[in-house]
Amino acid sequence: MSWRRLSGAIARAAAMQGPRPVVLSGPSGAGKSTLLKKLFKDYENVFGFSVSHTTRKPRPGEVNGKDYHFVTREEMQKEIDAGEFIEHAEFSGNMYGTSKGAVQAIQAQNQICVLDIDIQGVKNIKRTDLNPIYISVQPPSIDVLEKRLRDRRTETEEGLRKRLTAACVDLELSKEPGLFDLVIINDDLEKAYSELKEVLREEIKKAQESKKS
Repeated sequence: MSWRRLSGAIARAAAMQGPRPVVLSGPSGAGKSTLLKKLFKDYENVFGFSVSHTTRKPRPGEVNGKDYHFVTREEMQKEIDAGEFIEHAEFSGNMYGTSKGAVQAIQAQNQICVLDIDIQGVKNIKRTDLNPIYISVQPPSIDVLEKRLRDRRTETEEGLRKRLTAACVDLELSKEPGLFDLVIINDDLEKAYSELKEVLREEIKKAQESKKS
């Protein structure tokens, strides 16, 4: 089966199940993970996180299969060549991507599949039939973003500079008209969370109703 036919089948399955997938994008440090944690806590079993693949090494506390599928470059390239990825990109010498299997596993449980991907991935998914809700989470400024990243103490100075440069590009590209259904400026966590819940309200309702039936 071709990827176009397969992606069409995924979209039809999602339509039958009800809720649409959600694509969440934005630079590292914008607050995506914090918002997702609140969402998953408040709506138990409604959302399922699409676990991305990466060739980078795990950070302290990260769990394989939960935070990422940590694989070798050879393993990931083999699956990409076999057409097993919806989108993939390279950043700071490491590969990242979303596999078809990761999305299908969530949809099979009739949950809202959440994909946390970069701007390149958003544009790749736009070329498929997945039909998600596209949301961009952004910091109020690059200065605020830099402070958040420094406070994490997980990056070298070089790594930090690369992330900030990538963030500037990301934020500029995200201005493209029609790329996102919602842009959330995360300067107040509760306000940002309310905006996120509001745009997902109908899909959450569909998922909750499907659980009852």
